[in-house]
Amino acid sequence: MPGVEGMGVIETVGEGVQDLRPGQRVAFFPVPGAWSELVTAPTDLVVPVPQGLSDETAALMLVNPLTLLTLLRAVEDAQHSQAGTVVQTAAGSSVGKLVSAAALKHGIPLVNLVRSATGAQTLRQRFPGLPAISTADADWRTQVQDATGGRGAQVILDAVGGSLTGELAGLLTDGGTLITYGQLGSGSTPLESLALTPRALTMRGASIGQWMAARTPEERAEDVAFAARLAATAPELFEVAASYDLADFAKAIDHVRRPGKSGTVLLTSPAP
Repeated sequence: MPGVEGMGVIETVGEGVQDLRPGQRVAFFPVPGAWSELVTAPTDLVVPVPQGLSDETAALMLVNPLTLLTLLRAVEDAQHSQAGTVVQTAAGSSVGKLVSAAALKHGIPLVNLVRSATGAQTLRQRFPGLPAISTADADWRTQVQDATGGRGAQVILDAVGGSLTGELAGLLTDGGTLITYGQLGSGSTPLESLALTPRALTMRGASIGQWMAARTPEERAEDVAFAARLAATAPELFEVAASYDLADFAKAIDHVRRPGKSGTVLLTSPAP
């Protein structure tokens, strides 16, 4: 069954469940089958929705903030306590905007990459002080080098992959790290073309799918508390592109694939 994240209202609880009650709004992750009117979820994967939070924001409050934490930890690990410039692709995505907000809050030197000049302009307005560059510009690589002070990127967060990988690797400083966490692009890049050995480059993956195994129950609880606080204090970062009835899931999938989409597409079901 597709879908692993969502929110809803509890219909009933199992025997011995004490902290959750019917009628309560909750979010859940990772629970397979979220594209459903009814879903059964283990209690340890269910999170009460903070009071005052909209249903739309609640539906998004877990996966993207947890992905943000996963990426920030990967960046910290790659920097080896020597902070350098970070470049991210797909900066206009929901996760990309969370990374930008975190960079401004924590003073991380970040350069944003998007696919269009319009998208770059929108990001500059949304996050003043962070360079935003369109890969549609013929000189976008030169612009990135200039934005890094000519030193190149220490870390690149890449959600695109495909044929862009080789060009991104060329933007890394020697000893830099490319962290891939998505595959939005097309094409491929031969591994041997990346000069990993002579330039001492590192390529690694980061996946929200590893979150459950990588974190202790106590650490997961801390991460979930962070996600709930972020949703409650900065709901504007949880942008919804559109909502579709479950019966119209094919239209929703088409919307997800639209170029220039801003925000997350939601699937909804009628209230019982």
